Amino acid sequence: MTDFHKIRRLPPYVFEEVNRLKARLRADGTDIIDFGMGNPDMPTPKHIVDKLIETARDPKSGRYSASKGIIGLRRAMAGYYGRRFGVKLDPETEVVATLGSKEGFANLAQALTAPGDTVICPNPAYPIHAYGFIMAGGVIRHVPALTPEDYLSGISRAVKHSAPPPSVLIVSYPSNPTAQSVDLDFYKEVVALARKHDLLVLSDVAYGEIYFDGNPPPSILQVDGAKDLAVEINSLSKTYAMAGWRVGMVVGNARLCAALARVKSYLDYGNFTPIQVAAAAALNGPQDCVDDIRAIYKSRRDVLISSMKRAGWDIPSPPASMFAWTKLPDQYRDIGSMAFAKLLIEHAGVAVAPGTGFGEYGEGYVRIGLVENEHRIRQAARNVKKFLDQSGQILSAHRDLVAEAAQ
Repeated sequence: MTDFHKIRRLPPYVFEEVNRLKARLRADGTDIIDFGMGNPDMPTPKHIVDKLIETARDPKSGRYSASKGIIGLRRAMAGYYGRRFGVKLDPETEVVATLGSKEGFANLAQALTAPGDTVICPNPAYPIHAYGFIMAGGVIRHVPALTPEDYLSGISRAVKHSAPPPSVLIVSYPSNPTAQSVDLDFYKEVVALARKHDLLVLSDVAYGEIYFDGNPPPSILQVDGAKDLAVEINSLSKTYAMAGWRVGMVVGNARLCAALARVKSYLDYGNFTPIQVAAAAALNGPQDCVDDIRAIYKSRRDVLISSMKRAGWDIPSPPASMFAWTKLPDQYRDIGSMAFAKLLIEHAGVAVAPGTGFGEYGEGYVRIGLVENEHRIRQAARNVKKFLDQSGQILSAHRDLVAEAAQ
């Protein structure tokens, strides 16, 4: 039986191979220190949970909600943008509440894309950035994005060599997976390029509140005229440790928001109303919890960098996000990120995400999530030290297995 058309357009899920190995080892009793998935492990702040419980007790709370989000939540989202970025948004026309940022991104792709449309996408990037458009029938023009400067310099070249001309440009900072951040001048250049080449811009800022050094990351909507051509995709998942609640937003250009709202009106009735009320309480309420969550990630980052350095693995210190992005240790550069990730789980009980899962330009790197506590991070570093010390025999056995499989 052949696969359906859209399923055929999707490659094998790279992380599934690592996940299967992780599951098998856990079933055998191995303790896995798991840095592989960006899944927040701290509890959602109490006042947000309390608001959910209070609202859920209302007998009417189980009724259908609104596909673009209840007005109280959309006002709270607009209020957040006003306070944080000085950006004025109309909650009726320039804000759509989504079922997490991933759903918002995927349905934007459905709303914007005709078969064969070309989209400029950073590589490496979070998979939905490319595959949301691929599932919608689009064609991806990958531009190397190991640094923001690389990406900017490649955009005009991608426009020149794409047929048909691209219609959409994707940016995502702080970046998942590279953890890099940008300043407002970067977005000014993006807006100028988009205007020059008649592009719409989708800016993903899901990690905009997880930053450690220097100024808070800006919004593209702070650039004069950005709302003429751009929307921003944002999320409460990491900011308030609410990943499983699935609350995101798309804000900015009214035409793009209307297109998304139209698509959503056919597909969903919005999130459970008590979740939306609690999300509004998160945005409108005390923000010291955000500072606390940010401080936890910063402390974990510092422990990861220092303890791995002592173990013999120099990892660049990420300025933002909940990830570190690093090259493979020198001994393992030749085998690739997937093989390295599998050996690391098998021999050290440490799981990371292979860079190749984020695109071809991610090969040679791994992403490490700051999702284990400091004690577990130090234990992982001790395991990694032994792993690196034994790399000669580990690699010899690995090459023997590869050679045997090739016969």
